[in-house]
Amino acid sequence: MSDALQPHERAAIGEAARWYARLANAAPGGADQQAWQRWLAADPINQRAWQRIESVNLQMARVPGRLAAATLASAGQSRRQVLRSVVVLASLGGLATLGWRSDARQRYTAGYRTAVGERRHFTLADGSQMQLGTDSAVDVLFDADQRLILLRAGEVMVNTASDSLGRPFRVRSADATVRALGTRFSVSSWGNGTEVAVLEKAVEVSVPGQAAVLRLEAGQHTRILSGSIEPAQVSDASVGAWAQGSLIAIDRPLGELLEELGRYRHGWLRCDPRISGLRISGAFPVDDTDLALRALERSFPVAAVYRTGYWVTVVPRS
Repeated sequence: MSDALQPHERAAIGEAARWYARLANAAPGGADQQAWQRWLAADPINQRAWQRIESVNLQMARVPGRLAAATLASAGQSRRQVLRSVVVLASLGGLATLGWRSDARQRYTAGYRTAVGERRHFTLADGSQMQLGTDSAVDVLFDADQRLILLRAGEVMVNTASDSLGRPFRVRSADATVRALGTRFSVSSWGNGTEVAVLEKAVEVSVPGQAAVLRLEAGQHTRILSGSIEPAQVSDASVGAWAQGSLIAIDRPLGELLEELGRYRHGWLRCDPRISGLRISGAFPVDDTDLALRALERSFPVAAVYRTGYWVTVVPRS
C-alpha cells in the first residue's frame, strides 16, 4: 500500500498527524478546530489523509502494551517520535500491514469473542450460562477432569450448572483463578488487574504461586492487583450491572465514569480535567453510549462535544 502513495499524499498524511496532535490539546470549538476544519475542507486528499490517521489511532487505542504508546495521545514519547510513528503506520495502512504480534493475538483467536459495545449470551456444553461483555474474549476448555474458562480479555458473567461428573468449574485470568462453588459470578480483566464479584452462593479466588485462597460470598467482590488479593468488600448495585445493560454510578467521579463508558464505544471518549472530579450518580445504558452522554448532559452541568463520531470530549456546560 505504501508504494501506491504519491508524495503529495504522504505530505497530507504528515499534515493530518500534526493536526491530530494539535487538536488533542485544543479547546473544543476554538480557533485551532476552525482552522483544522478549513484545512480538511480544502482538498479531498486532506480528508483521506485524516481518515487514515483516525483509523491508525483507533487501532492503536485498542492495542495493549508498548505498541499502544505510539498513539498521538501518548505522553511517554516526544511529540516528534509520536508523529513519526503514526505517520509511518498511516502510510503503510495500519497495524495489519506491519504484521502485529503480541499476547493480544490470543483474544482475536479466542473461541468466544464480542466486539466493542457488544454483549452476548452462550450456553456451554454442560448447560452453564455464559455472558460476555464489551470487547471480551474467552476460550472454553471442557474435558473429563475439568470445566475451565480462560478469560483472555474483558468481562464474563457465569451461571454454573450442576455437573454429573463432578468436575470443578473455574475461570482463569492472567492474574487469578476463580473456582465456582455452585454459583453465579463475574470476572473482569482489563489489563491492569482482575475483579471478581459473586451474585449467588460463593467462589474461591487464588493467585499463581500462592497458597492463600479467598472465599467470596454472594454480595461480595474483590480485586487482584500486582499478584495480591484485596480483602473482600461488600458490593453495591454497580457491580455486575453491565450484564443487564447498565452502567450504574454511585457518587462516582465523572472521569472514572467516562473511562468505563469509553470501553463500550469506538474511539476516544475524553473528560475535560476541569470536571473530572464532578460526582455523578445515576444509571446509564451501555448499549447506546450516545444516549448515555445525552443523559449526562440533561442531569449535570456538562456538554458532550463531538469532533468526530470517534472523538468526543465532555466539557463544562457554558
